[in-house]
Amino acid sequence: MKIQFGADGLVPVIIQHARTKEVLTLAYMNEESYKKTLETKETWLYSRSRQELWHKGATSGHTQKVVAMRTDCDQDALVVEVLPNGPACHTGATSCFHEDVIEKSLAIGSLDILETLKNVIQTREQEMPANAYTTYLFEQGVDKIGKKVGEEATEVVIAAKNRDAEELKWEAADLLYHLLVLLQEQKLDLYDVLGVLQNRHEKH
Repeated sequence: MKIQFGADGLVPVIIQHARTKEVLTLAYMNEESYKKTLETKETWLYSRSRQELWHKGATSGHTQKVVAMRTDCDQDALVVEVLPNGPACHTGATSCFHEDVIEKSLAIGSLDILETLKNVIQTREQEMPANAYTTYLFEQGVDKIGKKVGEEATEVVIAAKNRDAEELKWEAADLLYHLLVLLQEQKLDLYDVLGVLQNRHEKH
């Protein structure tokens, strides 16, 4: 595969979180940084302002482990999927793209809410704020949490049997929430579960 570097010797690179699929930053590579990225499996980029090669995270420690890389149909742009060891933005934000021009409507659901909810549940377990329902579940332990998962699963089935799409939507949301609480209580990462699904998919 021959990457088509521009007249300036650079190719634009979209860096994306491999798990959440959030776009972390837009950067550039020259041929040397491209080769170093392939060799080290960490992001190496080219700074247009400083006119020099730079290893992402070399100073801050916020390195990015490269797990996938692909090019577009013209081979003149790259998407690099990474597992970041800290924020991508120099401001300390997770992503450089954190200023809304048009804010996404709350009515538009997306899978990134699972990541957000997972993090909130983890924080709840660490801080155990008073009067929070999640705190109550962790205080009660696995028996209570497991019972709630079972109850919500039953209610999902009942809603489905009743062909009640609106009720099914709410009950499925309750089930997902309680399942995430159970995974956190067991210290099993959601992405480990998704990895099982990925492996199964690739075998068929």
